[in-house]
Amino acid sequence: MKKTWVAAGIIVALGIVWTGGAWYTGKQLEGRLAEMVSQANAQIKRNAPEANIELSAQDYQRGLFSSQLTLNIKPLAGSANTWLKPGQAIVLHETVDHGPFPLAQLKSFSLTPAMASVHTQLVNNDVTKGLFDIAKGQAPFSADTRIGYSGDTRTDVVLSPLNSEKDGDKVAFSGGHFRFSADSKGNALALSGEAESGLVDTVNEYGQKVQLSFNNLKTDGSSEMSSFDERTGNQKMSLDKLAISIENKEMALLEGMNLTAKSEVADDKKSLNSQLDYSLNSLKVQGQDLGSGKLTLKVGQIDGKAWHQASEQYDAQIRALMAQPDVAQNPELYQQKATEAFLSIVPLLLKGEPVLTIAPLSWKNAKGESTFNMSLFLKDPSTATGAPQTLAEQVDRTVKSLDSKLTIPLDMATEMMTQVAKLEGYQQEDAAKLASQQVKGLAAMGQMFRITTVENNSILTSLQYANGQVTLNGEKMPLEQFVGMFGMPGLQPAQPDDATPPVPAVPQQ
Repeated sequence: MKKTWVAAGIIVALGIVWTGGAWYTGKQLEGRLAEMVSQANAQIKRNAPEANIELSAQDYQRGLFSSQLTLNIKPLAGSANTWLKPGQAIVLHETVDHGPFPLAQLKSFSLTPAMASVHTQLVNNDVTKGLFDIAKGQAPFSADTRIGYSGDTRTDVVLSPLNSEKDGDKVAFSGGHFRFSADSKGNALALSGEAESGLVDTVNEYGQKVQLSFNNLKTDGSSEMSSFDERTGNQKMSLDKLAISIENKEMALLEGMNLTAKSEVADDKKSLNSQLDYSLNSLKVQGQDLGSGKLTLKVGQIDGKAWHQASEQYDAQIRALMAQPDVAQNPELYQQKATEAFLSIVPLLLKGEPVLTIAPLSWKNAKGESTFNMSLFLKDPSTATGAPQTLAEQVDRTVKSLDSKLTIPLDMATEMMTQVAKLEGYQQEDAAKLASQQVKGLAAMGQMFRITTVENNSILTSLQYANGQVTLNGEKMPLEQFVGMFGMPGLQPAQPDDATPPVPAVPQQ
């Protein structure tokens, strides 16, 4: 009997603590809501300024164990927005279970104290009706967020299966699960998740039925804000299969795609290093096996402050272009202006004298593997003095050295061209003969122009450059002579206004 009263006393005591804590954290959340919304808007403005949207909270109703509110995503007043019109809004209904032990967490047997647990549900309105329709009337996604007392959050997002057929178009999606985590200031972020499959069936401009499908998409990564206000971190993505079909005939099949990217602050705390690794296990075009490939790309010694300045400058120029209807609606003009914007920031990108390395870029098939390796050491052009008088002086303002090598096994190239010829309709025997002739002709032409050599049954090219001197396949020459091999004129020295124009050099044969 005594033990029963003790147990009952403990339960009553826990109930009092829980009730008091829930009421307190609910009130605390209400007091911090405006701050949290402000932080969210700051993150939107920083990471996606072109979205031109803002978040607002309303209708907060605090209860003892839970509270209710709505979050509205609206276009910024006076801004151009292509997917939300004035007066439209995406509405999210939020159910907040108060801590220290939110009811939603207890359902999943999580006993870690938290300030709140939030369940997010998309509201069906004129903006989101299309998503609800293809989800068969169900919410296209839901999210459950755990808010810690430190302000850190962890959100689990469930994407609902989708299935829609309308006017000959079809969309099917298996659904997916993703987890997003962030610290209280939004500096440290992490995202992981997977989606099993997806399919899009549509008709192209030529009236042909086109189908795109994927299988087993996974992603896992994290990042944090560096002292340069730029994100560094790691990201992995993989896709088991991507298939493209036209008129029910498979045109391309890509299998085993893997992408790994990372960036980090260097030991000097002033520069950034980054690396990209990509691999493709198999590429088949119309049933023909074209092989597999991989790429490792490294960029080091990027000046952190200059990179941040260049990013802001480029983003500002792109936003300005998007705000001009005559440019934004003209793809060719937009591309031209965007290229000009990028070229304008190149001097900033070169400030830290970065190093670009490709080791390797390769393609492999049943007969061998071709590889390309390159190391490019760049200079900061702002440190150069005087105007360049020769082509070598102009190049040396930005290039410290270059070292590259290309290896193409003849058998591998012949196999590749055989597969290409079969795609063009040739039978195996004729395709092999044509491919052999093409590869032998290519090798002979490269040797004739001294661009390539043939050793160990492989086409080889090696190219080095430093201080105005080029070494091509072991042969040294001035840069001007190398450029002359391709019939390209070099940079002429500046001439007085009354000087006789120089006679153009005739390329050596």
